Amino acid sequence: MAILGTLLKKGIRLRKSIEQENKSPFILQKKELLKLLTNAESTAFGRTYNFHKIIDAIQKNAKNDRKFYELFKEQVPTFNYNKIYNEWWHKARDGEKDICWRGQIKYFALSSGTSEASSKYIPITKEMIKAIRKTSIRQILSLAHYPELPPKLYEGGILMLGGSTHLNYNGTYFSGDLSGITASKIPFWFQHFYKPGRKIAKKSNWNEKLDEIVLKAPKWDITIVAGVPAWIQILFEKIIAYYGVKNIHDIWPNLTIYVHGGVAFEPYKNSFNKLLGKPLVYMETYLASEGFIAYQARPQGELQLVLNNGIFLEFVPFNDKNFDDNGEMIEKPQTLLIDEIEEGKEYAILLSTCAGAWRYLIGDTVKLVDKKHSEIVITGRTKHFLSLCGEHLSVDNMNKAIESVADEMGFPLKEFTVAGVKYDTLFAHRWYIGIDEPINSEELKIRLDNKLCELNDDYKVERSAALKEIFVHTLPTHVFYDWMRSKGKEGGQTKFPRVLKGKILEDWENFIKQKGFVSV
Repeated sequence: MAILGTLLKKGIRLRKSIEQENKSPFILQKKELLKLLTNAESTAFGRTYNFHKIIDAIQKNAKNDRKFYELFKEQVPTFNYNKIYNEWWHKARDGEKDICWRGQIKYFALSSGTSEASSKYIPITKEMIKAIRKTSIRQILSLAHYPELPPKLYEGGILMLGGSTHLNYNGTYFSGDLSGITASKIPFWFQHFYKPGRKIAKKSNWNEKLDEIVLKAPKWDITIVAGVPAWIQILFEKIIAYYGVKNIHDIWPNLTIYVHGGVAFEPYKNSFNKLLGKPLVYMETYLASEGFIAYQARPQGELQLVLNNGIFLEFVPFNDKNFDDNGEMIEKPQTLLIDEIEEGKEYAILLSTCAGAWRYLIGDTVKLVDKKHSEIVITGRTKHFLSLCGEHLSVDNMNKAIESVADEMGFPLKEFTVAGVKYDTLFAHRWYIGIDEPINSEELKIRLDNKLCELNDDYKVERSAALKEIFVHTLPTHVFYDWMRSKGKEGGQTKFPRVLKGKILEDWENFIKQKGFVSV
């Protein structure tokens, strides 16, 4: 049996370095902050914001004393991407050493997301690469918590469908997709399992990459797949169509686990299941360019926050006191530590990391669902919500509503997006839903509206007041991917935005109008 299989089969844990169950989340995070501050104390950032004072406070304070955190908040301001890049990260990109993290930054992950016009340059350090690898191994080892997994699982290949692993070098640093940076650091013992392999993974042309994977598919015994749901689904459909089989298990009979992340999987689940010959075990990850934040560590569990591996977390209550109508965070928001947040409430996350992010607003919103296990669910983005008139409609509401309606009406859902628009003197929501079969649009609209009223009391109130109408437009699914392709955001870790606003909404509506699909 292969090395990885042996490790998993025996259920090896690395308990001293990875287990969190018997340790206080507060203590874990306090120790992690001390490590981060100590490593960055002599940097330009550390000197500017008096890291030595905070380090001294942590070392002198009693075990459960919180004075260090008040000092940390007092000394270090909060940052979004533009602020930290313009003030600090651009210096590291210019080749300067010891800016926000010790040494010279040799890698930058390009992360444009779904709502930004230009690429973000996120610094990646050797410490961050090591932390991502370590958390990845934690999730692999967590398979020991799944007792019914077949023995074949531990001997097969792991297909990781990410962006191109090709990196650009400008003489000072390498830049590219995070998957490209981490792929260059894959441990030797994992390379035997890694598919599609270095040569195919390096291709930047997405369609060529998929075509080569399709041709190689029968030669591989894939037991685990990982990637964004939309693109994994497209790959499965291509393989099934090319070989004329009924489902993906006719090609990969030992396929057992799907590791997903980036977007909520639930809206895709019905259409995804139709491509399978037997059920899969679904495992979720929360891996961003800024760090590996959380992963699903146990069956039926949610995302468990990583509290002792290169990331210090703060939580900002996602409300009108801390964020304006456009989702912009105020200068000095209320912030809480891991043990202070409450189940069922929504928070935005601030990260301080071993790559030189400090009190950095990553832009995601989460909800604590299990305090004992430090488990969260991702509910959306700080700027991806709709509240034109107080309806406070989150991406989580949208996902649950459209998933429920798709299940009730029996259609496979692949993509959707929502926009808030002016309607006469008041407001309306405009839904665009990817459906590749005939559907009763009026019934779809009524069911969707009713479900949203059930899920969200504010929405229900405003539907009888300022939110006068919702419009539902159904489009062939390929239109969504055609638009992504036109923006240079096809494949890999890219995903269609769930909420469209401003220039992005204008571009989308012009695109579909030009294609003749809908009049807006």
